[in-house]
Amino acid sequence: MTIITTWHLNVNDLILTHTLTGHSGKVMAAKYVQEPIKVVTGSHDRTLKIWDLRSIACIETKFAGSSCNDLCTTDSLGSTIISGHYDKKIRFWDIRTEKQADDVLMPAKITSLDLSKDCNYLICSVRDDTIKLLDLRKNQVISTFANEHFKVSCDFARASFNSGATKIACGSADGAIYIWNVNGFLETTLKGHSTAVNAVSWSPNSNSLASVGKSKRCIIYSDS
Repeated sequence: MTIITTWHLNVNDLILTHTLTGHSGKVMAAKYVQEPIKVVTGSHDRTLKIWDLRSIACIETKFAGSSCNDLCTTDSLGSTIISGHYDKKIRFWDIRTEKQADDVLMPAKITSLDLSKDCNYLICSVRDDTIKLLDLRKNQVISTFANEHFKVSCDFARASFNSGATKIACGSADGAIYIWNVNGFLETTLKGHSTAVNAVSWSPNSNSLASVGKSKRCIIYSDS
């Protein structure tokens, strides 16, 4: 059984606040819903679970039918959960109902999702070595980002929007980080890793970018 832990942050230390058990496979993603009251998690056991942190209990299980690699929520109320899956589908869930709301089929298995701050746009990294940009007002792919040297590094590789949703970054199997402008062109590649880059994340307050690779190194690239 897989264990989920939540931590309280203070100036000097991390304090373990909750341990949640219930998934039977790896937990690949966890996001707050109605922060800090609830958490939603996605797992390789083909389910999404919603947890109430007041009662420390799972209050709902959604059966997706496919391993979940990543998820996000569309607003502070968490009224819609978006999950990306091994079976190539992005699934949309309305937490006010028990049923799945909709889905969008991608050309290959989905490794990650990231949402713009205005919740209008979603990026999806796909195992066919592309990044897809979706307009959620239409539920349609509006752009595809690729490069002849870019290879999605693994089944859980993470792509990321910058804070203004004007740039998209994703690590590659060749150890480089590829950064595209949302208008479609490749702006730059960042070097530093000697092995595949599995995840990247932009700073919310600047264009600094953190990255982690298969070699267990974390490199932070500064915009200064």
